[in-house]
Amino acid sequence: MAKAGGKSVAGGKRGLKRKAAAEEPQEAAVADDGAAESGAQPRKAAAFPPGFSISEIKNKQRRHLMFTRWKQQQRKEKLAAKKKLKKEREALGDKAPPKAIPKTIDNQRVYDETTVDPNDEEVAYDEATDEFASYFNRQTSPKILITTSDRPHGRTVRLCEQLSTVIPDSHVYYRRGLALKKIIPQCIARDFTDLIVINEDRKTPNGLILSHLPNGPTAHFKMSSVRLRKEIKRRGKDPTKHSPEIILNNFTTRLGHSIGRMFASLFPHNPQFIGRQVATFHNQRDYIFFRFHRYIFKSEKKVGIQELGPRFTLKLRSLQKGTFDSKYGEYEWVHKPREMDTSRRKFHL
Repeated sequence: MAKAGGKSVAGGKRGLKRKAAAEEPQEAAVADDGAAESGAQPRKAAAFPPGFSISEIKNKQRRHLMFTRWKQQQRKEKLAAKKKLKKEREALGDKAPPKAIPKTIDNQRVYDETTVDPNDEEVAYDEATDEFASYFNRQTSPKILITTSDRPHGRTVRLCEQLSTVIPDSHVYYRRGLALKKIIPQCIARDFTDLIVINEDRKTPNGLILSHLPNGPTAHFKMSSVRLRKEIKRRGKDPTKHSPEIILNNFTTRLGHSIGRMFASLFPHNPQFIGRQVATFHNQRDYIFFRFHRYIFKSEKKVGIQELGPRFTLKLRSLQKGTFDSKYGEYEWVHKPREMDTSRRKFHL
C-alpha cells in the first residue's frame, strides 16, 4: 500500500510540473498586456520576416494583440504625417498648394449621358410640353389626395396625417377596399392634381406611389427609415399652416429631373417665407432623403435649423407613363438590380 501511495504522489508532482510549464506562456502574455495598459514600455516584439502576415499567427490572443499594436502604429504614423503637412502649409502661407480633394463614391461617379444641361434646347422644349407644364406655368394649383393600402395600422395612418400638415391643400381619405383604378377617376372628377398612396408591410410603411393626375406619370418608390415626429430627438414645435419652401438637390439626369418636377408639383407656387419652413428632397446615390425643417436666424451670419418631421428615405423602383395601371401600363424606367447595380459608381437620378 505504501508503494502504491508513493507512486501516486510522484505522479501528482509530475502533473503539477506539466501544468506550471503550460501556464508560463499565458502568464508572460498577461504580463505584456498589463505593461501596455499601465503605460510602461512594452517589450519589443520580434520583427516579422518580409512577407509575413499577422493572420498567420495561430494563437488568437497573440494575433489580436499584434494586430492592435499594428493599428496603433499606423494611427501614429498617419497623425505625424498630418502634423508635418500642416506645419509645411503654415510655413508656405499663401504659396501653399491647394488641399487635395478626397475621393468619394459621389465625386467618382460614372458620367451619365442623360445628364441635364440647363442650356439645352431639347430639355427646355420637353419641360414646356410635359405633364407638369400647366403647374409650372401657374395654370393649375396643386390639390393632393393622400390614402393608404387596405386596412392600415396606426403607424401608417399617423404618417399620412403628418404628411398632410407638410403638404398644403392635401386631404387624407381612408381606402375602404377600393381599387386604385376606381379611386383615380373620382380624384380627377374632384379636381385633385396628385394621388399619394402609402403602402405598408408588417405594420410598417414600406412603399409610396405618387401619381400625377390626370395624365400621369406614376412613380413607385420603396420607403425606408421612417421616423414620425415623436421619434425625432430635439425636434421643434409642430409646423404651422404656412406654405413651405422646397429644396430639390442633386437631381441631375433626365430621369432625376422628371422625379424632381413631380415632387415640386406637390407644393404651391408661392412659399410663405414668414413661416420659415422648408421641405428638402436630397438625392444621394439614388436614395432620396426627405426632411422638413424650420430655420431660425440667430444673427446676420448664423442660421439654426430645427427638424419638424416626419422623415423618410425613398428609392425609385419604377416610373410609368399615364396613371396607375399595374397590368397594361407602359413603363418609362424600371429598376433591374442585376443589370443596373453592377457598378457602385453608377447612378440613375
